[in-house]
Amino acid sequence: MKVARCHLSEGFPNGGSLILTARNFKGINIDVLQSLSEKQNITVITPEILVKSGYTSKNDHVKILGRGELKAKLEVTAHAFSASAKKAIEELGGLANTI
Repeated sequence: MKVARCHLSEGFPNGGSLILTARNFKGINIDVLQSLSEKQNITVITPEILVKSGYTSKNDHVKILGRGELKAKLEVTAHAFSASAKKAIEELGGLANTI
């Protein structure tokens, strides 16, 4: 999943420049978080835990997506959340922390 961000430097369009940066996100669904929570008996999930579990690499930016069912109250830290994932996490009393 690629998200482009646009930065305008001073003076654009008269002599300025347009800088585009792209960031690749690794999408992780909440059903994966539920499975990880059950297998490892954890309630706090961070990008580091996802790397150790083999779901992402250390250079990935993690975006939590809303597919699946979440049953556990979790504290999840990631670079981004879809609206449905954030809603599912918070409805159970969990926390969705953005880095």
